[in-house]
Amino acid sequence: MLRGAGVLLHITSLPGGCYVGDLGPEAYKFAEFLAEAEQTYWQTLPINHSVPEYENSPYSAVSSFAGDPKLISLDLMKREGLIDQVPDCPTAERADYAAAWEVKKKALEKALRRGKKLSDYKNFAESTPWLEDYAYYMAMRDLYGPWPKWPRKEPPGELVELYKFAQFVFWRQWRELKQYVNSLGIFLIGDLPIYPSLDSADVWRHRRYFKITEDGAPLYVAGVPPDYFSPTGQLWGNPVYNWDALRADGYRWWLDRLRHALSVFDYVRLDHFRGYAAYWEVPAGEKTAVRGRWVPAPGAELLEKARAELGELRLIAEDLGYITPDVVELRDRFGLPGMRVLQFAWDGNPANEHKPHNHVKNSVVYTGTHDNNMAVGWYQEEATPRARREFREYAKCASGEGVNWCFIRLAHMSVADVAIVPMQDVLGLGSEARMNKPGTMGGNWRWRLAKMPDAAVLRRLRKLTRTYGR
Repeated sequence: MLRGAGVLLHITSLPGGCYVGDLGPEAYKFAEFLAEAEQTYWQTLPINHSVPEYENSPYSAVSSFAGDPKLISLDLMKREGLIDQVPDCPTAERADYAAAWEVKKKALEKALRRGKKLSDYKNFAESTPWLEDYAYYMAMRDLYGPWPKWPRKEPPGELVELYKFAQFVFWRQWRELKQYVNSLGIFLIGDLPIYPSLDSADVWRHRRYFKITEDGAPLYVAGVPPDYFSPTGQLWGNPVYNWDALRADGYRWWLDRLRHALSVFDYVRLDHFRGYAAYWEVPAGEKTAVRGRWVPAPGAELLEKARAELGELRLIAEDLGYITPDVVELRDRFGLPGMRVLQFAWDGNPANEHKPHNHVKNSVVYTGTHDNNMAVGWYQEEATPRARREFREYAKCASGEGVNWCFIRLAHMSVADVAIVPMQDVLGLGSEARMNKPGTMGGNWRWRLAKMPDAAVLRRLRKLTRTYGR
């Protein structure tokens, strides 16, 4: 990856829009802010269709391929001639996904009458291989809940058509935004969760690829053992892969998933990369992730297939957590940049790989990720007195200087090719602006940017970017 700097901000966190950030005018303005600040990268979280049952977590989507229709811009729909006027829809301080979908679903229902006549829509519907399964799944889910609790009935064709049309609108808006972002010299970095949700069109259609019974009951579920984030580990609940079945089919579904992600983004972060070497599986029914086991995974074989079929692997390895030599070997074998997180550096150990003097060029350094507290929140609420002293001494962080800017300076001066900073850290916000707290339910994924950063913030970020050759 080119040496550069970037900002982590999910689409839902953009200001404006209808109850939630979207692909409309504010997304274009944010891209312009990044360009003026001379940033090279914009990183988002997964943009797949999230649902309220899982707090609208982008990591528990109902499809690995479908975009989230709640991110559709009503302003752009009007500009495209799909609706005559934008419904009354206030801006919410925190993302309100249910309200956003209620308004946008009605707008899409009206627009569908016009959309059916568009040749572009017909071409999209005929040439998108995953669309039929996804639209059928969502229509049945709307009527009867998640599979397999479905009666032997077919959903109304109009409801299936609505979900197809929503994807047409979403992907047209996304492609136009990506084209604009790229025209400004900015690369988009996306995120690919390692597992789809049990409640998804992926698992419903391809259940043989997962360790589940024919009627959808998991035999084992995914998670991680006790770690920095949780003393009892994290029990994600996703079904784990039946890698033998995937191998027998030449990893076709996985290759399609990677191909799609690499067409949507310029670079893709492989979430939970250690799971490609070995994964933690927990017997279904366990209340925590403690009683799991490590199981080898054929990540090398999969990535070899991907390289042979897809060419250059524009991937980033999220190599955090319990990392063993086989994970490092897998990452380095394919030349993938790994991750370094500055919040993890202050343990008194000079050999800690997250300390800037131990960084390597082929890596991406973060002040923190979407799973961390913000830099200010970490410093004020989580760091030990010793960690605070070590950080201040190492960063030469004067008492009057903002902790967030000390973190950003360390990231930018790193030898790592790429430095990414959450927008909340650019603004110096505290724990109230946290995006997610792993292992918890309630209040996650809802933070939003109140307004575009002011000129002073832009100039300061640009100055650091120039100073350290990014």
